[in-house]
This record gives sequence, C-alpha cells and structure tokens, in this order.
Amino acid sequence: MATGISANRLELLQIADAVAREKGIDKEIVIASIEEAIQKAARSRYGAEHDIRVAIDPRTGETSIKRYVTVVEDGAEIEEGELGKMQLADARAFYGADTQVGQVFDEELPPFEFGRVQTQMARQVVFGKVREAERERQFEEYKDRVGEIVNGVVKRVEYGNVIVDLGRGEGVMRRDQSIPRENFNLGDRIRCYIYDVRSEAKGPQIMLSRAHGGFMAKLFAQEVPEVYDGVIEIRSVARDPGSRAKMGVISNDSSIDPVGACVGMRGSRVQAVVAELQGEKIDIIQWSPDEATFIVNALAPAEVSKVVMDEDDERVEVVVPDEQLSLAIGRRGQNVRLASQLTGWQIDILTESQESERRQKQFAETTALFQEALDVDEVIAQLLATEGFLAVEDVAYVEPHEIAAIEGFDEDTAEELQARAREFLDKEAAELDAKRRELGVEDGLLEIEGVTLTMAISLGGADVKTVEDLAGLVPDDLRGWFETKDGERVREAGALESFNLSAEDAEALIMKARIVMGWVEAPPEPDYVEDEFAEYEEEAEGGEEAEAEPSEDAVDLAAAEGEARDA
Repeated sequence: MATGISANRLELLQIADAVAREKGIDKEIVIASIEEAIQKAARSRYGAEHDIRVAIDPRTGETSIKRYVTVVEDGAEIEEGELGKMQLADARAFYGADTQVGQVFDEELPPFEFGRVQTQMARQVVFGKVREAERERQFEEYKDRVGEIVNGVVKRVEYGNVIVDLGRGEGVMRRDQSIPRENFNLGDRIRCYIYDVRSEAKGPQIMLSRAHGGFMAKLFAQEVPEVYDGVIEIRSVARDPGSRAKMGVISNDSSIDPVGACVGMRGSRVQAVVAELQGEKIDIIQWSPDEATFIVNALAPAEVSKVVMDEDDERVEVVVPDEQLSLAIGRRGQNVRLASQLTGWQIDILTESQESERRQKQFAETTALFQEALDVDEVIAQLLATEGFLAVEDVAYVEPHEIAAIEGFDEDTAEELQARAREFLDKEAAELDAKRRELGVEDGLLEIEGVTLTMAISLGGADVKTVEDLAGLVPDDLRGWFETKDGERVREAGALESFNLSAEDAEALIMKARIVMGWVEAPPEPDYVEDEFAEYEEEAEGGEEAEAEPSEDAVDLAAAEGEARDA
C-alpha cells in the first residue's frame, strides 16, 4: 500500500464495509474517517504547517497523499491555522519565475510507515468519527418515532434507571417513568413508549416510559382495531401507574359503542392491557364535548347531584350525596385526582349537606349586608338575596326593571333601593380613598388599569406607594412566594396575595406601570375596529344584508377619525 499501512487495499475496503454494516452507517463516512486519520498522521510526519489531503478510491482502495501550496502576495500576513501558504518570492524561487498569486501547486508525498503514536492517533480519529456518525444516525432514526411503542432487551439497571437495548439504539427508562414495584433483570424483554428523543453532547437520549399516558393509549390501539383505524378516538388519559387509570374515548361512528369496543367480549381487550400494566385498574369513560357532562362521567362510579363551573379559573365545584363522598374522592384522593387530570379542570368535592350549609350561611350574610347597606328590613333583604343579588354593586348598577320585576316591588321601590345602594358605595369609596391618602399612596397608582381602591390600600400597606414602586416589582412580590428557612418551607405573603391574582395578571399590572414610567414601550394598538367598520360598510354598499352591525366603539371611532381628516 502506498502509505505503508499494513493492510492492503482490499482489506481496507473490507474493514470499512464491515464497520459500516455493524454500526449501521454509510460506508462513505467510514472511508472519510480513515482519510482524516491518515491525514493527521501525515501532518505529524511531514509538518503540521502543511496542507495535506488524503483521498481513498472507494472502488480500488488506492490511497493518495498530496501536499497543496497556495501562492499569496509578498508581505501578506499568514494567520495562525492557515495551512500551505507560500509568499510569491519564495514560490517563484521554488516553482519558477512565471508563478502567479493564487496558483495552487500539489505534490505527491512519499509513503511512510505508521509509528505507535500515529497508529493510536489514527485509531482515535476513526473511532471518534464512527461514533459521531452512529449517534447522528440514531437520532435521525428515532426522532420521528416519538409516540411509538418499541420492544427491547434490558441491558443494565443503574440506580433504578433501566438501560434498554433497542437493537439500533439504546434507550433509558428513568425510575419515575417505570411502573412502581415492577423489577427488571438483565436480559428481560421489555415494551416501552418513546416520549422524547434529545440530541445531547454525549449522544442521542431516547427517553422511554411505561408510566406515560401515551403508553396505555398505544396498547389499546394494538388491542382494539377500532382505535387503530381511528373509528374510536382516545381523547385523554390519566394514570396513577400500577394502581388505577381513567381514559376518555369517543366514537366517530354512532353505531359503535366506544366503551364497549375498548372493553371487548367479556373484557378480553381491556384485560390484555391490564396484564401488560401489572394489574392497573382502568376506567373507560365516554368523552363528551360538554365539559360538565365529561366531568360527571370522569367521577364515575360516584354519582353527582350538581356541578358549578368557574370557566375563568377552570375550577369546578361538584356536589355529591353525603354517602357518595368517599367514593367520589377515592382512596387517598385517587378518584378525584385522576378525574381532574383527565378533564383538565380543578375539581372541588362537596356533599349536599355541606353545600346546603354553605348556601344558608351565604344567604344569611348577604341578607345582613343588604339590611345594613340599604337600610331595609329583613324581608326585603331576603327577597333580594333570593333573586340572586349577592353584593351591593349588583343592586346599584343593574337595570331598574330587574329589581322592579321582583314580586311586591315596583319602579319607585327599585329607584329608591338603587339610590341607597349608590349612596352606600360612594360613602364606602370615600372612606377607602381617605385611608389610601393616609397611607401616602399617590393618585397615579389608581390610574393604572386594573388597580382598584382596595388594591391601592393593600399596596400602601406593603410600602408600594408610587407607580415607580409598582414598576420595580416582580409578580412574586404581588402574589407571594415560598422560602426555605431552617429547613422548613415558609410562605412569604405578597402585597396583593388576598386578591388571588394569577401570574399573568400580576405581570400585566407591573408591565402597565413600567409603560407609564417609560421603561418599556407600549405594544402597538390593533386596527381591528377600523377594519370591522370598513367590512360592514363594504357589505352595505354591495347591497347584501350584513350579518352583524359594527360595534358602537367602531362607529364612534370611525366617526371621530372622519372628523379629524375633514379638519
């Protein structure tokens, strides 16, 4: 062989072909890594400043080693790392007087024998390049297989984490992704779910799980042809791995019962999945687009008497018969916890007696409030509370006819009640404003959209008295946070903790203060109002009946803009 390498040309190609097959990578990558290894060895032999290039013919195994020299201008600086550069005067003396700047000369280098150091360096280069190519191949192969079930063999177990040989890759199932009390030994066959594939410096990380909800869904797809074909959809899954699970299903064919199809004849289909999940009990639930219905179904086998939903906070209050409370909550809260995960709603469970007691207490408190604020007797206060009025503001600012419609009331009574309600609110606001001034809270803080008088007083109590003070806060300063003191987790109160602000609302208040201070720029106003008016006008001119009239804001804004243009 021209380079003095011990293997002949044919053996070199055979080695490259064998490595490529074993590692599952292209033969060209192996040959390129051998070329780089020989190149490094040649530079070590002939000098690191030379631009040496190696080429191996993939058909014959013929290897050529050449040194390339590029001619540069006299006096040109040759930067560190630039190889094979020669100034013009030296090049003309070496290659001839007709040599020009930019010419490239190549020279075949004589063969040489690999020494021990060069052999070791070449081996490291080849192994490194092959390993890198193998990792790239694994990542490309598995990155699109997220969400699949794969079969593998347990390679080793390290601190509860199971390393799985997948054949053309290696995956890891962390302890928290395995089913509790499930033990694996070296050589055990295992089925897992790929939930993530990450490209990291140490190679692709194929993350496996047997506790993921998707694992159970894919097992049903294997056992139930209707799920595999898409006739039945699994909309959501909630699991307490190894113990219990809930699964919401819906059928796209009205003639097929999704629950029955997943259970199978005498439970044959669901039992196959249960066996794979180590006896995990599975509740299969009819999914419903109506969220209240789905929540009721999710709490099965408990019966539900009443559902009250708070869509803003995504919380739902569920009332169950007294004897159903333990069933609805489940062992260690398992049933309600899984139902909450399945539906995406925070579920609060109350018994009928608890709900009745709370309603009576609220009725009594509301009645007492109306008696004091409106200066009315108990009967009138109870009538207002019975009709759904919960606060003085409800009475003050509702349409008068809604109060007049109450049995025994008339328009004069409604006007009088509203006048008293507004007088009470004005007096209360004046007292709050006086307290706010006493605390030294500036007027500008109240001009921040979303800041109420009661908020301003709470802020003043926390020594936040100016717009600048508010702008300098972070959301946790308003909402509260946890700190660890002497090994215990302690709650630190926020300035507006009692108002139950979300992180987004707290951040919005602070951002508005920063905009007022000029620390940040306000986002551009959308021009949808003008577009709305233009669309309506266009429909009217076309003689077609408009589907909806523009909003009053759109009309007022467009009129104001027209007057400004005329002026």
